[in-house]
Amino acid sequence: MIDLHGYGPSIFGGAILTIEVALLSLLLALILGLLGALAKLSSNKLLKLIATLYTTIIRGVPDLVLMLLIFFGGQMMMNEVSDWLYETYDWDVFININEFVAGVITIGFIFGAYMAETFRGAFQSVDHGQIEAGHAYGMSRWHIFRRIMFPQMMRHALPGLSNNWMVLLKTTALVSVIGLADMVRLASEAAKAVHEPFTFLLPVAGVYLALTAISEWFLKRLEIKFNAGVLTGSAA
Repeated sequence: MIDLHGYGPSIFGGAILTIEVALLSLLLALILGLLGALAKLSSNKLLKLIATLYTTIIRGVPDLVLMLLIFFGGQMMMNEVSDWLYETYDWDVFININEFVAGVITIGFIFGAYMAETFRGAFQSVDHGQIEAGHAYGMSRWHIFRRIMFPQMMRHALPGLSNNWMVLLKTTALVSVIGLADMVRLASEAAKAVHEPFTFLLPVAGVYLALTAISEWFLKRLEIKFNAGVLTGSAA
Protein backbone atom coordinates (compact mmCIF):
# COMPACT_ATOMS: atom_id res chain seq x y z
CA MET A 1 0.00 0.00 0.00
CA ILE A 2 1.42 3.40 -0.96
CA ASP A 3 1.85 5.77 1.98
CA LEU A 4 0.76 9.23 0.81
CA HIS A 5 1.68 10.80 4.17
CA GLY A 6 -1.79 12.26 4.66
CA TYR A 7 -1.88 13.99 1.27
CA GLY A 8 -4.22 11.39 -0.25
CA PRO A 9 -7.57 13.19 0.32
CA SER A 10 -6.30 16.49 -1.10
CA ILE A 11 -4.82 14.78 -4.17
CA PHE A 12 -8.10 12.90 -4.67
CA GLY A 13 -9.91 16.25 -4.54
CA GLY A 14 -7.43 17.54 -7.11
CA ALA A 15 -8.26 14.58 -9.36
CA ILE A 16 -11.97 15.49 -9.20
CA LEU A 17 -11.06 19.08 -10.08
CA THR A 18 -9.00 17.85 -13.04
CA ILE A 19 -11.99 15.89 -14.36
CA GLU A 20 -14.23 18.95 -13.98
CA VAL A 21 -11.77 21.12 -15.90
CA ALA A 22 -11.50 18.51 -18.65
CA LEU A 23 -15.26 18.03 -19.10
CA LEU A 24 -16.12 21.74 -19.05
CA SER A 25 -13.24 22.48 -21.43
CA LEU A 26 -14.51 19.74 -23.75
CA LEU A 27 -18.01 21.25 -23.74
CA LEU A 28 -16.65 24.70 -24.61
CA ALA A 29 -14.35 23.23 -27.27
CA LEU A 30 -17.20 21.33 -28.93
CA ILE A 31 -19.38 24.46 -29.06
CA LEU A 32 -16.57 26.62 -30.44
CA GLY A 33 -15.53 23.87 -32.84
CA LEU A 34 -19.01 23.45 -34.24
CA LEU A 35 -19.46 27.21 -34.65
CA GLY A 36 -15.99 27.53 -36.18
CA ALA A 37 -16.63 24.75 -38.67
CA LEU A 38 -19.98 26.22 -39.74
CA ALA A 39 -18.34 29.64 -40.11
CA LYS A 40 -15.52 28.24 -42.29
CA LEU A 41 -18.07 26.46 -44.49
CA SER A 42 -20.41 29.45 -44.76
CA SER A 43 -20.59 31.77 -47.73
CA ASN A 44 -20.12 34.79 -45.45
CA LYS A 45 -16.58 36.05 -46.09
CA LEU A 46 -16.31 37.84 -42.75
CA LEU A 47 -17.30 34.76 -40.74
CA LYS A 48 -14.96 32.62 -42.81
CA LEU A 49 -12.09 35.06 -42.21
CA ILE A 50 -12.68 35.20 -38.44
CA ALA A 51 -12.85 31.41 -38.19
CA THR A 52 -9.72 30.99 -40.32
CA LEU A 53 -7.77 33.47 -38.20
CA TYR A 54 -8.99 31.72 -35.05
CA THR A 55 -7.89 28.25 -36.10
CA THR A 56 -4.61 29.48 -37.60
CA ILE A 57 -3.49 31.59 -34.64
CA ILE A 58 -4.59 29.20 -31.90
CA ARG A 59 -2.98 26.17 -33.52
CA GLY A 60 0.26 28.13 -34.00
CA VAL A 61 0.74 29.37 -30.42
CA PRO A 62 1.93 27.00 -27.64
CA ASP A 63 -0.74 26.01 -25.11
CA LEU A 64 1.31 27.21 -22.15
CA VAL A 65 1.79 30.67 -23.67
CA LEU A 66 -1.95 30.99 -24.26
CA MET A 67 -2.66 29.84 -20.70
CA LEU A 68 -0.42 32.55 -19.26
CA LEU A 69 -1.71 35.20 -21.65
CA ILE A 70 -5.36 34.59 -20.81
CA PHE A 71 -4.81 34.31 -17.06
CA PHE A 72 -2.40 37.20 -16.51
CA GLY A 73 -3.11 39.31 -19.59
CA GLY A 74 -6.85 38.76 -19.33
CA GLN A 75 -6.87 39.87 -15.70
CA MET A 76 -4.96 43.04 -16.57
CA MET A 77 -7.39 43.76 -19.40
CA MET A 78 -10.38 43.28 -17.08
CA ASN A 79 -8.79 45.64 -14.56
CA GLU A 80 -8.35 48.29 -17.25
CA VAL A 81 -11.99 47.89 -18.31
CA SER A 82 -13.06 48.24 -14.66
CA ASP A 83 -10.98 51.42 -14.27
CA TRP A 84 -12.45 52.86 -17.47
CA LEU A 85 -16.01 52.15 -16.33
CA TYR A 86 -15.31 53.79 -12.98
CA GLU A 87 -13.70 56.87 -14.50
CA THR A 88 -16.29 57.28 -17.27
CA TYR A 89 -19.57 56.19 -15.69
CA ASP A 90 -18.65 56.02 -11.99
CA TRP A 91 -19.41 52.27 -12.02
CA ASP A 92 -17.42 50.47 -9.39
CA VAL A 93 -17.08 47.04 -11.00
CA PHE A 94 -14.40 44.48 -10.13
CA ILE A 95 -13.91 41.53 -12.47
CA ASN A 96 -11.73 38.68 -11.29
CA ILE A 97 -10.63 35.76 -13.46
CA ASN A 98 -9.91 32.87 -11.11
CA GLU A 99 -7.66 29.94 -11.94
CA PHE A 100 -10.47 27.49 -12.62
CA VAL A 101 -12.29 29.77 -15.07
CA ALA A 102 -9.02 30.72 -16.80
CA GLY A 103 -8.07 27.06 -17.16
CA VAL A 104 -11.42 26.03 -18.62
CA ILE A 105 -11.60 28.99 -21.00
CA THR A 106 -8.01 28.56 -22.20
CA ILE A 107 -8.18 24.81 -22.81
CA GLY A 108 -11.64 25.07 -24.37
CA PHE A 109 -10.52 27.96 -26.57
CA ILE A 110 -7.40 26.10 -27.72
CA PHE A 111 -9.12 22.84 -28.54
CA GLY A 112 -12.08 24.62 -30.12
CA ALA A 113 -9.71 25.40 -33.00
CA TYR A 114 -8.77 21.73 -33.42
CA MET A 115 -12.41 20.66 -33.11
CA ALA A 116 -13.35 23.20 -35.79
CA GLU A 117 -11.02 21.56 -38.31
CA THR A 118 -12.29 18.11 -37.33
CA PHE A 119 -15.92 19.14 -37.74
CA ARG A 120 -15.18 20.97 -41.00
CA GLY A 121 -13.67 17.88 -42.59
CA ALA A 122 -16.52 15.73 -41.27
CA PHE A 123 -19.19 18.03 -42.69
CA GLN A 124 -17.49 18.00 -46.07
CA SER A 125 -17.55 14.18 -46.03
CA VAL A 126 -21.36 14.06 -45.88
CA ASP A 127 -22.89 13.12 -49.23
CA HIS A 128 -24.38 16.32 -50.65
CA GLY A 129 -26.96 14.32 -52.58
CA GLN A 130 -28.63 13.30 -49.32
CA ILE A 131 -28.90 16.93 -48.28
CA GLU A 132 -30.55 17.75 -51.62
CA ALA A 133 -32.91 14.82 -51.06
CA GLY A 134 -33.86 16.31 -47.70
CA HIS A 135 -34.69 19.62 -49.37
CA ALA A 136 -36.72 17.75 -51.99
CA TYR A 137 -38.78 16.10 -49.23
CA GLY A 138 -39.55 19.53 -47.82
CA MET A 139 -37.44 19.17 -44.69
CA SER A 140 -36.42 22.35 -42.89
CA ARG A 141 -32.74 23.27 -42.55
CA TRP A 142 -32.85 22.28 -38.86
CA HIS A 143 -34.34 18.86 -39.65
CA ILE A 144 -31.78 18.28 -42.41
CA PHE A 145 -29.00 19.13 -39.95
CA ARG A 146 -30.44 16.96 -37.15
CA ARG A 147 -31.58 13.96 -39.20
CA ILE A 148 -29.06 13.84 -42.07
CA MET A 149 -25.96 15.97 -41.55
CA PHE A 150 -25.23 15.55 -37.85
CA PRO A 151 -25.41 11.72 -37.59
CA GLN A 152 -23.25 11.21 -40.68
CA MET A 153 -20.89 14.02 -39.72
CA MET A 154 -20.33 12.41 -36.32
CA ARG A 155 -19.40 9.11 -37.97
CA HIS A 156 -16.57 10.87 -39.80
CA ALA A 157 -15.65 13.18 -36.91
CA LEU A 158 -15.43 10.67 -34.05
CA PRO A 159 -11.84 9.47 -34.70
CA GLY A 160 -10.59 13.08 -34.71
CA LEU A 161 -12.74 14.06 -31.74
CA SER A 162 -11.44 11.06 -29.81
CA ASN A 163 -7.85 12.07 -30.44
CA ASN A 164 -8.54 15.70 -29.48
CA TRP A 165 -10.18 14.60 -26.24
CA MET A 166 -7.21 12.42 -25.29
CA VAL A 167 -4.81 15.32 -25.84
CA LEU A 168 -7.15 17.74 -24.04
CA LEU A 169 -7.30 15.43 -21.04
CA LYS A 170 -3.51 15.48 -20.69
CA THR A 171 -3.36 19.23 -21.34
CA THR A 172 -5.31 19.84 -18.11
CA ALA A 173 -1.98 19.35 -16.31
CA LEU A 174 -1.02 22.84 -17.53
CA VAL A 175 -3.53 24.51 -15.18
CA SER A 176 -1.07 23.82 -12.36
CA VAL A 177 1.20 26.61 -13.66
CA ILE A 178 -1.46 29.27 -12.97
CA GLY A 179 -1.99 28.11 -9.40
CA LEU A 180 -5.04 25.88 -9.74
CA ALA A 181 -4.94 23.13 -7.11
CA ASP A 182 -5.34 20.21 -9.50
CA MET A 183 -3.85 16.80 -8.76
CA VAL A 184 -0.60 17.59 -10.61
CA ARG A 185 0.08 20.70 -8.52
CA LEU A 186 -0.91 19.03 -5.25
CA ALA A 187 1.17 15.94 -5.99
CA SER A 188 4.17 18.10 -6.93
CA GLU A 189 3.92 20.08 -3.71
CA ALA A 190 3.58 16.90 -1.66
CA ALA A 191 6.57 15.34 -3.44
CA LYS A 192 8.71 18.38 -2.66
CA ALA A 193 7.58 18.38 0.97
CA VAL A 194 8.56 14.76 1.69
CA HIS A 195 11.19 14.34 -1.06
CA GLU A 196 9.41 11.31 -2.58
CA PRO A 197 8.46 12.21 -6.19
CA PHE A 198 7.63 8.68 -7.30
CA THR A 199 5.27 8.17 -4.36
CA PHE A 200 2.99 10.96 -5.57
CA LEU A 201 3.59 11.36 -9.30
CA LEU A 202 3.18 7.69 -10.21
CA PRO A 203 -0.39 7.58 -8.80
CA VAL A 204 -1.15 10.78 -10.78
CA ALA A 205 0.11 9.08 -13.93
CA GLY A 206 -2.09 6.10 -13.05
CA VAL A 207 -5.15 8.35 -12.74
CA TYR A 208 -4.50 9.81 -16.20
CA LEU A 209 -4.06 6.32 -17.63
CA ALA A 210 -7.32 5.19 -16.01
CA LEU A 211 -9.20 8.21 -17.40
CA THR A 212 -7.72 7.53 -20.83
CA ALA A 213 -8.76 3.86 -20.70
CA ILE A 214 -12.32 4.74 -19.66
CA SER A 215 -12.47 7.38 -22.40
CA GLU A 216 -11.30 4.90 -25.04
CA TRP A 217 -13.96 2.39 -23.97
CA PHE A 218 -16.71 5.03 -24.09
CA LEU A 219 -15.57 6.44 -27.44
CA LYS A 220 -15.47 2.95 -28.95
CA ARG A 221 -19.11 2.50 -27.91
CA LEU A 222 -19.94 5.79 -29.63
CA GLU A 223 -18.16 4.73 -32.81
CA ILE A 224 -20.11 1.47 -32.86
CA LYS A 225 -23.35 3.41 -32.42
CA PHE A 226 -22.72 5.92 -35.20
CA ASN A 227 -21.29 3.26 -37.53
CA ALA A 228 -24.05 0.72 -36.88
CA GLY A 229 -25.76 1.09 -40.26
CA VAL A 230 -22.49 1.23 -42.16
CA LEU A 231 -21.12 -1.86 -40.43
CA THR A 232 -24.32 -3.76 -41.13
CA GLY A 233 -24.23 -2.73 -44.76
CA SER A 234 -20.58 -3.77 -45.07
CA ALA A 235 -21.25 -7.15 -43.47
CA ALA A 236 -24.12 -7.73 -45.84
